[in-house]
Amino acid sequence: MADIQPTTASGPSMTGQADGVVAPGAGSAPAVRLSGLAMKRRGTVAVWLGLPLVTLGIYQLVWYFKIHNELQQFDRRRPLSPGGSVLVLIFLGWTLIAPLISFHNTGKAIANAQRAAGLPVTCSPAASMWLAFVFGLNTWYMQRQLNLVVEAYPGVEPGTEVSLAA
Repeated sequence: MADIQPTTASGPSMTGQADGVVAPGAGSAPAVRLSGLAMKRRGTVAVWLGLPLVTLGIYQLVWYFKIHNELQQFDRRRPLSPGGSVLVLIFLGWTLIAPLISFHNTGKAIANAQRAAGLPVTCSPAASMWLAFVFGLNTWYMQRQLNLVVEAYPGVEPGTEVSLAA
């Protein structure tokens, strides 16, 4: 099969272009390569039980900030607020409703990351929320789902640019 090379000749589909820039509304838009930064793989049991016990619960807040920051850098099309998400847990944790909404939104962000990586969506925002009542298993579940996204890019170091599927 012969390699297909882009052409530089202007034709009917190239109207409205000047110096390779497409004018708004003229012809088809150039293909934009979507990319983001690879996330870090973490141990699910360490995130859920080990490190929060050792750090008296502080690691869970650090982990929550880190995954939101990584999700934001992985798919920049969906803005997240890592600091705001942690502040909800710190200052509104007593309300019970605000953390549940935050966990639900985190589940949606993980599902969007799975979609962007070209994976079938297996993360349930409802499970991310309700597993908080079962020994805090929501952190185990969310990290397990995030690891699926990391495994979609085998051999890639965290922070390395990766291409997104959708």
